[in-house]
Amino acid sequence: MESNSTSDIIILSGNSHPELADLIADRLGVRKGGCSVYHKTNRETMVEIADSIRGKNIYIVQTGTKDVNNNIMELLILAYACKTSSARSIVGVIPYLPYSKQCKMRKRGCIVTKLLAQMMCKSGLTHIITMDLHQKEIQGFYDCPVDNLRASPFLLQYIQESIPDYRNSVIVARNPGSAKKATSYAERLRLGIAVIHGEQKEAESDEVDGRYSPPCIPSVDRSRTMDVSVGVPVHPAKEKPPINVVGDVGGRIAIMVDDMIDDVQSFVAAAEVLKECGAYKIYVLATHGLLSSDAPRLIEDSPIDEVVVTNTVPHELQKMQCNKIKTIDISVLLSEAIRRIHNKESMSYLFKNVTLED
Repeated sequence: MESNSTSDIIILSGNSHPELADLIADRLGVRKGGCSVYHKTNRETMVEIADSIRGKNIYIVQTGTKDVNNNIMELLILAYACKTSSARSIVGVIPYLPYSKQCKMRKRGCIVTKLLAQMMCKSGLTHIITMDLHQKEIQGFYDCPVDNLRASPFLLQYIQESIPDYRNSVIVARNPGSAKKATSYAERLRLGIAVIHGEQKEAESDEVDGRYSPPCIPSVDRSRTMDVSVGVPVHPAKEKPPINVVGDVGGRIAIMVDDMIDDVQSFVAAAEVLKECGAYKIYVLATHGLLSSDAPRLIEDSPIDEVVVTNTVPHELQKMQCNKIKTIDISVLLSEAIRRIHNKESMSYLFKNVTLED
């Protein structure tokens, strides 16, 4: 039976992750709103809301999946339909924010995350709930409040309860960029860290971002200027060393942590190096398990013993193809966030003891 405090909550869901929406609705003790999201024969997205939502608080559960562009259009059209139907507030519950990796400027490109933020706010969303943004500064792109929840307490609990002899573990950063996250995990578990340096493919920081085109040099007073050479000095290219591990993993359990696992080739390459360095068990923990293309097969054939992800992104098909993939349910965190926002309670408890490095 619905309580008075949740009687005007309506949970709507797109087609990206209806199972998660059902779990959230069950935990809140509310019924999901009647809503149909489908595609016409010309592939246009259609939305039909069966119940009256005038003056109600709407929570739209829609995450990013491999069908990312349809996920976005469904969310925008749902939000706009609620806005034009006089909903009191429209909160987007987006556990995995699509396009969050495109948050930096690239050569002749754009910051897609900023564009998406403007589209979401324009469509009528008044609040965003998400989890483990790729860069926490993405919150600044939005003109509405953004609650960036953390999955780290769930993953830390998994390490403590489900990894035998986890005291003999070392937290591994897959690249120097994720060393801060690895350090946060290691400090909470009282463990050491190791960092993998030297990658097989180019890192994001090495991609051309348009800053290397030669500028037009105005005439200057040569008497006060040091003449190094003719023209602008060439920016020296980085030469990455062969992939190696900085830290001791011999005879230890190696636990790699990251915010998402999509293309698993870099994780597999790191696992092979860790195995060569003496790690006898290798785990990969991540919040968002996108696991694109042939990721399940690569994981199954790799030295990785277990891949642990949350259910922010549906991955039932991948689990059927690979026995090493395990799932942690984080619907309790999302439902508690919704309850606190609805009751105008503080959200700080959900961030208690969580540092900015998480």
